Amino acid sequence: MTDSATRDQICALGQSMFARGLTFGASGNISVRVDDGWLMTPTGSTLGTLEPTRLSKLNLAGELISGDPPTKESFLHLTMYQQRPKAGAVVHLHATHSVAVSCLDGIDPNDVLPPITAYYVMRIGQLPLVPYFPPGDIDLARAVGEMASKHHAVLLANHGPVVAGLSLDDAVQATEELEETAKLFLLLRDQKTRFLTADQVADLRRRFPAKI
Repeated sequence: MTDSATRDQICALGQSMFARGLTFGASGNISVRVDDGWLMTPTGSTLGTLEPTRLSKLNLAGELISGDPPTKESFLHLTMYQQRPKAGAVVHLHATHSVAVSCLDGIDPNDVLPPITAYYVMRIGQLPLVPYFPPGDIDLARAVGEMASKHHAVLLANHGPVVAGLSLDDAVQATEELEETAKLFLLLRDQKTRFLTADQVADLRRRFPAKI
């Protein structure tokens, strides 16, 4: 994909997620790996009104070489790429239901959401909770890095999800699946629920092994 096409795709998918209420205001950020570094959404930008020419271009050292200054959470993206060499894109949102789950007391920090659907198991798998750190805190990057080597998706406590994918389409679809599962989880919390069994989860993982 050309540089121009990649920029257009970032803007189009950002606008799509914004229009569908998956992010709001100036929250959320997107990055894509390119041959000579990364393209990222700029700091303070709204995903619904991104401009291709103003996207941040970072070199392989993580230094800004063109465009507007990158998201202040660029370190989250770079940490995911460092730990997951196959990752082609990273999406971080403050999606309402995912954030709500990240604020709940008593959830399992090793695996936040139960296996409600097959597609959640296939696209997310296991979702650990990263302890709370203030936005922009370098210790948040360290905490994410400790988990990212084993997990392509993590949930930041009182903050939101960070999801890596082989491509931007993959990362967006996985993020959407996570948000929808969080919504289902909250809807079902007071209901007697039939989750997938351990055998069913194991069968799905055999049939659809993780690609990232």
